[in-house]
Amino acid sequence: MGSVSTCLWFDGQAEEAARFYTSVVKNSRITGVVPYGDAGPGPKGSVMIVTFELDGQRFLGLNGGPEFTFDEAISVHLTCDSQEEIDELWARLTADGGAEGPCGWLKDKYGLSWQIDSRVLHEMLVSDDQEAAARATRAMLGMRKLDIQALREAYDGTA
Repeated sequence: MGSVSTCLWFDGQAEEAARFYTSVVKNSRITGVVPYGDAGPGPKGSVMIVTFELDGQRFLGLNGGPEFTFDEAISVHLTCDSQEEIDELWARLTADGGAEGPCGWLKDKYGLSWQIDSRVLHEMLVSDDQEAAARATRAMLGMRKLDIQALREAYDGTA
């Protein structure tokens, strides 16, 4: 069997997006660029495919044209260890035309959805203390960017 990766369809910005994503996500790199040749359908020499890794996860960016766009049915999920990491990713990914969404979701300037999650929140949600987990869930549902301190206070019942 071959390898598994996620293909992201762009309208001419695949390489630009890959460069942006690899600059935002730690331990990431572009692994290849394939231009269109004589057979097209894009202009000869323009980027057809860019392959890249985001913290070890493989992606393929395809400049397929305007026929398809991203929606929330697919997102890139990043789990963060600190509020500082959440804040930095949130700021960088919503910059230049990105948009905040609910519950730690956002869209970047290319329209791709991201979930900027917290390892702490996950630990709360899988806790044996279901009442505390429910308080944390209710707090998360009222947030845009996740606030770890507010989630802890909700979980502990001190909010």
